[in-house]
Amino acid sequence: MLSSSSTTVKNLTLKRRLCFLLKLVCFVSSVLIFCEFLIYYVVIFQCRWPDVKSGAHKSEKETSASVLKAIILADTHLLGEIKGHWFDKLRREWQMERSFQTALWLLQPDIVFILGDVFDEGKWSSPQAWADDVRRFQKMFKYPVSTELVVIAGNHDIGFHYEMTTYKVNRFEKVFNFTSGKLITRKGINFVLVNSVAMEGDGCAVCRTSEAKLVALSHKLNCSQQKPNHSNKRCNEVEKLPASEPILLQHYPLYRKSDAECTGEDSAPPEERNIPFKEKYDVLSQEASQKLLWWFQPRLILSGHTHSACEVLHAGKIPEISVPSFSWRNRNNPSFIMGSITPTDFSLQKCFLPFESRVFTIYCAAGALLVILVLAHVQLLTPPFYFAQRLISKHKAV
Repeated sequence: MLSSSSTTVKNLTLKRRLCFLLKLVCFVSSVLIFCEFLIYYVVIFQCRWPDVKSGAHKSEKETSASVLKAIILADTHLLGEIKGHWFDKLRREWQMERSFQTALWLLQPDIVFILGDVFDEGKWSSPQAWADDVRRFQKMFKYPVSTELVVIAGNHDIGFHYEMTTYKVNRFEKVFNFTSGKLITRKGINFVLVNSVAMEGDGCAVCRTSEAKLVALSHKLNCSQQKPNHSNKRCNEVEKLPASEPILLQHYPLYRKSDAECTGEDSAPPEERNIPFKEKYDVLSQEASQKLLWWFQPRLILSGHTHSACEVLHAGKIPEISVPSFSWRNRNNPSFIMGSITPTDFSLQKCFLPFESRVFTIYCAAGALLVILVLAHVQLLTPPFYFAQRLISKHKAV
């Protein structure tokens, strides 16, 4: 009889332990699933495509069809074999992969632009390391046939000017089909891709080739924007392009003294805003900046490189948007730009990704709660309910 009772007690104890263990597993799994998967949907679901102005004579269906939906991001900095720790790689790359794939699924853009510094060690990578980095990039940033991906070269992809070689440039161009001075036209909208590392102005081989292509493209665009009754013999044999003012896409920002005038929660920290920028390193030189403005007279410039947000006006009328880094490694609050663009207008909206600090806070809170539950279960910590009940019992006894 005693043996049967003892067995029953042991079975009940075992069941309780298994039940508690199952609850802990469910709790931990729920926290992991939320922080590593669901949180990206919760945050990015709140982002909306901005409205863009259109002519009153156009129907809603025609207007929607003529708007190009573009996502712009920058500075992913996929870690390489030299400086990249395996856990750092795992954490940052998972964050970017989930952010990118979630954004594609929820927002369904027509085109995605990445404004350079795709890799962190492209300027140093051996052929084998480069192939491995490219494979990881293609896994993380895979995209459906309904979306186009356009990648711009940055200084970490091909090196700063003094590190840039024809081999590195060709290696990058082969993978991403990128050339400086390349024109992409979608829905009548002209995008000009610029290798800003090659805008050194010292006559290097890559620089000469790049500038020659930009000058030729500038001539085409200028001829295309002239009125039909405007006679210009130099434009007679030139291929006509859509008469839409171009949008420049590049890695380096155009020249500005510093980020002192930049504002917003994702702009540079206050202690960094007044640090002067170095030409040809932090920003393009004044000469190169003036060339690009003069050649193209763009209606918008999009750049990266600084890892912080900034909006400036050039010549009092041409806006430039510096896009912050897409990686938690570079900032706590990464983001990307959503653009609704037509041949004559555009509207931009920022979409923030989950803050790393908030994810960390959730994990810390869940960890603390987990410890409390375990201690309470093994009776090393008295649950608050029983503690209050004992106090009431003692009070009544007195």
